[in-house]
Amino acid sequence: MNTDTVDGGRKEKSPVALLLIDVINAFDFPEADNLLEFALPMADKLRRLREHCRDQGIAVIYVNDNFGHWRSDFHRQVDRCLEKDCKGRPIVSLLQPSEEDYFVLKPAHSGFFSTALEVLLRYLESETLIITGVATNMCVQFTANDAYFRNYRLCIPRDCVAANTAKASDAALEQMAETLKAMIVDSSDMPWDNLLKNSART
Repeated sequence: MNTDTVDGGRKEKSPVALLLIDVINAFDFPEADNLLEFALPMADKLRRLREHCRDQGIAVIYVNDNFGHWRSDFHRQVDRCLEKDCKGRPIVSLLQPSEEDYFVLKPAHSGFFSTALEVLLRYLESETLIITGVATNMCVQFTANDAYFRNYRLCIPRDCVAANTAKASDAALEQMAETLKAMIVDSSDMPWDNLLKNSART
């Protein structure tokens, strides 16, 4: 992540940003077992992608539902999801945030609705978003829709998102590729040179 001095402080810049949607998750809702079947293998791929982004200086942003707990905070959610009785513990153990990561709590499906996400992305001067997480056909897609409306370039690694069924995930990815002009790739084939070069400000 590049930094410039601003008014005696340091302003962080990240032309490309990685969004992790709803991965800090207790999975205590109906049909959670269906989603977990696909989310568990996804989480390891996403962990590797996140580490690569950190190594490249790309901002890592957790965009997470507050699950109706308005008095809660993100770190408390992480702690709850790491408890032994939590279904989401295997995923959260792999994907728990570090101190340098950002987080945004959202009250509804889209990461942009009634949140500070757009303000944060402007601060980081981000132009391209790598969108990952769950569920492909719900919060990932709603967030991608709103990002497209705001003129962000989108890249969605197909093996770093998950839905209740493979069919639902594939259909959502196909729609995002067609209507949102999103780049749909495998995480092992991320077009890093293209993403970083075309997102760099002149």
